[in-house]
Amino acid sequence: MMSAESVSESGADESCIHLEPLSSAHLSGKATPTGGSRAGFMDGGHKVTANGVHDIEDRILRITGYYGYNPGYSSHRREDGSESHAETPGSETSGESRSYQTCTNTAVKVLGGLLMVLCVSSSWVGTTQVVKVTFQSFSCPFFISWFSSNWNILFFPIYYSGHVVTTREKQTPIQKFRECSRLFGEDGMTLKLFVKRTAPFSILWTLTNYLYLLALKKLTATDVSALYCCHKAFVFLLSWIVLKDRFMGVRIVAAIMAITGIVMMAYADGFHGDSFVGVALAVGSASTSALYKVLFKMFLGSANLGEVAHFLSTMGFFNLIFISCVPLILYFTKVEHWGSLSSLPWGYLCGLAGLWLVFNILVHVGVVLTYPILISIGTLLSVPGNAAVDVLKHEVIFSVVRLAATCIICLGFLLLLLPEEWDSVTLRFLAAIADKKSEEHGEELTDSSVHTRSRSRANGTVSIPLA
Repeated sequence: MMSAESVSESGADESCIHLEPLSSAHLSGKATPTGGSRAGFMDGGHKVTANGVHDIEDRILRITGYYGYNPGYSSHRREDGSESHAETPGSETSGESRSYQTCTNTAVKVLGGLLMVLCVSSSWVGTTQVVKVTFQSFSCPFFISWFSSNWNILFFPIYYSGHVVTTREKQTPIQKFRECSRLFGEDGMTLKLFVKRTAPFSILWTLTNYLYLLALKKLTATDVSALYCCHKAFVFLLSWIVLKDRFMGVRIVAAIMAITGIVMMAYADGFHGDSFVGVALAVGSASTSALYKVLFKMFLGSANLGEVAHFLSTMGFFNLIFISCVPLILYFTKVEHWGSLSSLPWGYLCGLAGLWLVFNILVHVGVVLTYPILISIGTLLSVPGNAAVDVLKHEVIFSVVRLAATCIICLGFLLLLLPEEWDSVTLRFLAAIADKKSEEHGEELTDSSVHTRSRSRANGTVSIPLA
């Protein structure tokens, strides 16, 4: 790399060398593509292009057919004394470092997403299987649902702990709580807003969990987890009707497939008995879950992670204060009788509540840290995970109809994961592949024509390819 002093000196030397006019012009020697022909102009009236290229030199090099000459490139230095370079080594290195950093960040995000998928599916499979084990000694689904929902109170403390660890600007718990309370309005959370905003969501949350647990008493974990995946289709239908979201034909097909799978699942053992009741309970759980998500989007909008943690902790408080009367009513009416508190299987209950809390944390945090589609795939993978546990541990034998229904529901779930612009993206992708193939074909024809010309020159003949 030349310094400024060396450039100015070379510019002073150039005034001693002249180039004859075009009528009697001749080149003293062939310049290299990257080398410097130090020829200058005797007449300063010749035009110079914007990039510092002398028109007369371009013409001479083009007429002489100098090999390696690129039109628009000149070995001459600019008038300001600085050399013209297509690319500098520093810019090329920085471009490579930026591309390497981008690829690294993408790889880390994808690997983190795959790990998140495994954690989400494992936690949901563990939750479902622990429920089945707990029912063997403690068959009180509403008490289990109420006890597990109380653990939502820990959402905000866990979020605040992560906030303290990952940020430099520290806020007190009260300051952070007030900041996240803006989800309820500019004035923060009042008692009226606490009841008005939290009550419907807390009731839907409790119904979703309670119906899911009731369905697990009637059906296998695989069937219930597969039927619960239908909530994605119900979310689309409700969003289309209530929120006026965009209509997509492929999602209508997916919703029809989900309904078909539900009917096939109910038909597997005939439309009677525990099987039909279990299917109805699982579909009810998926419906209340879809209604919860649509109402959350309608009234609360797109909340950030802190506001979601605040809202879920608030629902935990509401569940502890207002819904605690329901387990007591069920206890005294002998609908759910659990005996003394010391006889309860606290190990299973705490393990179940902890797994449920981990699952909900992973779902809400994973949407922020990685791709949301991976979280949905993690929920879907709970179906084969539960199937593997049912076959290996509980020795469950699935009928052909149940397997077909499960596959149809899972396929419909995958179709619902397609983005809104999937059709245009697919068309652009196919067009890009077609353009790439045509370019490769054109390069092959060019290479073959150059090879043919070189052989013709060697033989003293000229051959023009027909391509």
